[in-house]
Amino acid sequence: MQVRFPRIDYSRVRPDWAPNREFACDRNASSTIPTYIEPYLIKIMNRAKEALPESAIELRQAVETFNLQEGQHTRQHSAFNRRIREFYPEILPLELKLKADLERFAEARSLRFNLAYCEGFESLGPPAAKLWFEHSDALLEGADYEAVAMWKWHMAEEFEHREVCYRTFKALYAKGLLGRIGFGWLYRVYGFLFVFFHLGAYTKAVRDRMLASDRSRMTPEELAQSRHNLQAVSRLALRRLLPALLPVLSPFYDPANKRPPRGMDAYLARFEKAGDMGRDTPAPAAG
Repeated sequence: MQVRFPRIDYSRVRPDWAPNREFACDRNASSTIPTYIEPYLIKIMNRAKEALPESAIELRQAVETFNLQEGQHTRQHSAFNRRIREFYPEILPLELKLKADLERFAEARSLRFNLAYCEGFESLGPPAAKLWFEHSDALLEGADYEAVAMWKWHMAEEFEHREVCYRTFKALYAKGLLGRIGFGWLYRVYGFLFVFFHLGAYTKAVRDRMLASDRSRMTPEELAQSRHNLQAVSRLALRRLLPALLPVLSPFYDPANKRPPRGMDAYLARFEKAGDMGRDTPAPAAG
């Protein structure tokens, strides 16, 4: 697990960065989440790190690296989102509502609840990474480099640090076998389901508002194609994403046991020193 510093220019990003505009719209809606949830994750994980025993040296260090990665996720998505928001200023109230929700959770709810929320969110990462690397090629063919690079780098790092929140929650609130399969397990599942419905409703609301703006300018033929495209995106989620999330509900779930998505490690290397930042073509020469 390491911190990487992508160099991606979002100044010319368009909302229809993929041939299936509705796929791009769905991802654009999801992209608004990291701007608010990653700072929340950092705040909660810092609190959790302080609650860990001093002897948990390796886990405390893992939390620090996790937080540094999440800080980079915030920066990249915020830059991307500023460009997308130029096309859809009407989504800002929804974003601010999510921000307020997370601030309220951090201030009014227990560390256990907040850490379960963090782990619930992080458990979405490995299935999403597999979706991006193994099941989205058809949707990504002809897509713009900037959005694809940002998302694949981010999802790869989500897989890379998939254990940190889980191990921290387990160390504080699900100790031993009884904790793992008893109340600790039930509370972890509660956190996952809370996140699933909370962020699912938020993402749908943002996506629907974006789609309403797009569709207000469409011809009947374009509107029919838009609906067809959205159905394809929904079918992909139903076929690939939702079944991959079911193991999270098991008392024996452990993200450490997950296999890295095909091609993920090689792709991550492209975002390290002297890497090509995921470009399909060489970067233009300086000057």
